[in-house]
Amino acid sequence: MAKYPEFLKPGDEIRIISPSGNIEPELIDGARSQIEEWGYKPMEGMFTRKVYGRFSGNEQERFTDLQQALDDPNVKAILCSRGGYGLAQIIDRIDFTRFQESPKWVIGFSDITILHEALLKNGVVSIHSGMAKQLTEQANDAQPNVLLENILKGKFPTYKVVANSNNRFGKAKGRLIGGNLSVFMGMRATPFDMQYKGGILFIEDVGEKPYQIDRMMQNLRLSGALSQLSGLIVGQFTETEEDPDMHATIYEIIANAVKDYSYPVCFDFSAGHIDDNYPLLMGADVTLNVDEQSSEIAFPITFWRKAKDLLKK
Repeated sequence: MAKYPEFLKPGDEIRIISPSGNIEPELIDGARSQIEEWGYKPMEGMFTRKVYGRFSGNEQERFTDLQQALDDPNVKAILCSRGGYGLAQIIDRIDFTRFQESPKWVIGFSDITILHEALLKNGVVSIHSGMAKQLTEQANDAQPNVLLENILKGKFPTYKVVANSNNRFGKAKGRLIGGNLSVFMGMRATPFDMQYKGGILFIEDVGEKPYQIDRMMQNLRLSGALSQLSGLIVGQFTETEEDPDMHATIYEIIANAVKDYSYPVCFDFSAGHIDDNYPLLMGADVTLNVDEQSSEIAFPITFWRKAKDLLKK
C-alpha cells in the first residue's frame, strides 16, 4: 500500500527549493505569500534563489537543498519552485532513508517528474502540480490553487472531463504513474524507470514536435510498456504546432499508439504547462471511468483512511 504523508496543520512548514532551473526571485516571494495565506510557514533552502547558468545552483548545492528538505522532520511539504532541467544530474545521490521515517508532500511537475518517479520507487505519494509561478500569478481562489490547498489538508479531488472524440470507453483502477513524457522517457532503462504493469499512465509535454511525440509513444509501444497499462490519461501538449505531414493530430498519434489495447483512455485532461494545471496524486490509487458523456478521475482516499484507522487499533 502506498504511503500518504501526513496532511498539513496550521503553522506547518513548507520548504521551497529549486532542484532544477533557476527562478525569478519575485516568484519565490509570491509563493511565500500564498503559503502564508494558507496558514503555513514558508521557508527556503540555502540555494533556492541562486543562479548558476540555467541552474539554481551547482550540482552539490542543489543536492544539498533537496537532501536537507527531504531529511528534516519539521518540513511537512516541499514545494519545488520550478522545473527546467537538472534533477537527472543529482537524483541518484539522494538518500531517502530519513524521508521514509517522516514522509512529506513533494509538489511540482515538468522536470520534477524525475523526483516523482523516485518517490514511486519508495512507495510514497506525491503531488504533480503547478509551482511558484502558479501560486504567484493566479488568484487565491483560482481552481488549481484551491485544489492544491485542499489536497494538503486531506481533501482529494474527483475530476469530470468533457468527452473527447479520441477517448476509449471503459473502467479501470490502478496506481497513477507518469508526468512529463520527454522527462520520464529520459529515465528509461535507469533505476528510476517506472513499473508500468497495472498502472494508469498520465502524460503531458511542452515544446515537443509531433514526430518527437510519436517517437516516444512508439518506444513505449515497442518496449511493451503500453500493453501493461490498465488506463491512460492524456493531458496537454503545448507550445507546439500540429504537423500535417504526420497525417494525424497529436492526440490521434497517441490514440494510434494504444489502438491495440482495450483499457480506457481519457484525452484532454487539464494538466500540463497551462494555467489550469490541475493537481494529480502520483503513486496513489486512482479510478478512471470513461463513457460517452465524460471521463471521471477519482482518488479513493476513503479506502486508505479506513486502512490507516485499522492499523491504529
